[in-house]
Amino acid sequence: MAKRVSKGFGDTVAKFTEVTGIDKVVNFIAGEDCGCNKRKEVLNKLFPYKTPECLTEPEYKLLEELLPQISVKIKPSQQIEFLKVYNRVFKTNERPTSCASCLNDMLRKTRIVFNEYNKESFPEGQGGFLG
Repeated sequence: MAKRVSKGFGDTVAKFTEVTGIDKVVNFIAGEDCGCNKRKEVLNKLFPYKTPECLTEPEYKLLEELLPQISVKIKPSQQIEFLKVYNRVFKTNERPTSCASCLNDMLRKTRIVFNEYNKESFPEGQGGFLG
């Protein structure tokens, strides 16, 4: 049986009810159209699991150039370019900040996505504010 990836909380609830047999009991009592699929869709829309978008080739090339340059400080122009990529990939609206821990978190998440494309290109611990 292939593993299904949950899009949101509704899928997780559906998997749980399937594994525990609750879905069969509900279907026996309420019939095949118990509203479970509709409830699953609503829960998925209300509580989606965030999955990052894929990098475009220009974004990958920008990060390939930018990430190794980022050490203790990040130039404002670098941060603006980085945030354009970050916000699209992670579907957020982060703004330039001077908070080092905030930037480190964004860099860590971006490195994870970046490394999926080329696991050998960016060793762990390089390119962040804390090294």
